[in-house]
Amino acid sequence: MHNFVHPPKISAHLQELILLIQRHAPSDGKHATAVPDLCFRRASHMSEPTHTVNMPSLYVVAQGSKTAMLGGENYVYNPATYMVTSVHLPVIGKITLASPHVPYLSLHLSINPDEILDIIHKSSSQWNGKTERGILVSQSDHLLLDGLLRLVRLLDTPEDIQFLAPLITREILYRLLQGEQGALIRQFAIVGSYAHSISKTINLINRDYSKPLVIEELAKAANMSPSSLHKHFKRITAISPLQYQKAIRLQTARRLLLSEGLEAADAGFRVGYESPSQFSREYGRMFGRPPMNDVKHQRNALSAPVD
Repeated sequence: MHNFVHPPKISAHLQELILLIQRHAPSDGKHATAVPDLCFRRASHMSEPTHTVNMPSLYVVAQGSKTAMLGGENYVYNPATYMVTSVHLPVIGKITLASPHVPYLSLHLSINPDEILDIIHKSSSQWNGKTERGILVSQSDHLLLDGLLRLVRLLDTPEDIQFLAPLITREILYRLLQGEQGALIRQFAIVGSYAHSISKTINLINRDYSKPLVIEELAKAANMSPSSLHKHFKRITAISPLQYQKAIRLQTARRLLLSEGLEAADAGFRVGYESPSQFSREYGRMFGRPPMNDVKHQRNALSAPVD
């Protein structure tokens, strides 16, 4: 097992966070909470790579370790660090450190870009004008963890949540903006920045993922040239707009296959594929198995007994 050495304040905060998450997430899986936009995850075993779309969020690991893969790049986060995604990103997540005796424990707090923009306007936060990747891993500090702890403690006084949770969440966002990589978060809230335009483009692709992707139309909506759109899109997401749309389509198709029991061809048509063979080929390339074999594997994994 890995041992992470922390300054005393951070170590004390993490120990309390571990106890609180264990109490509010007593079993493996994802656990929503009474605090808006806050949820916990617990896992007693290391995981297979899992394809998901990360929303704009803060991720903090209290115990264990996880890797997020985006466009061939790996981002490792553990109790010494936190991860932020500033836009919707199709990532592959893998829990790399977990056991029944020392489970993986983490929290996930959704980020509202409008709240970020309001904080920027009311503080001295600066933006350096550069377009950076929409995902970052940074060193944790005791001020950020202190805010997160106070937010989690509200679960024990539910009558305080409605009034205090928005205030503490705002403080947490302020700490992120003041952190060592705050500029990477600010860029997505600044109207007129390339990152803000790409964020809008990403929302358009997610909304209309089943429709053919026309780069010229996306570029016009973003008020950018096609070449500029492509360059900044890849700088933020590590993949091209077409690769992004493909990832969204295939992840959506996988969910449909699992939740609605569709045939592979029907799922492919639903997400925008006209050719069943192309859908099966690209699905297998992304998930490692043809659609129906993958569904069978996923269902067997879900029904397998836990040690």
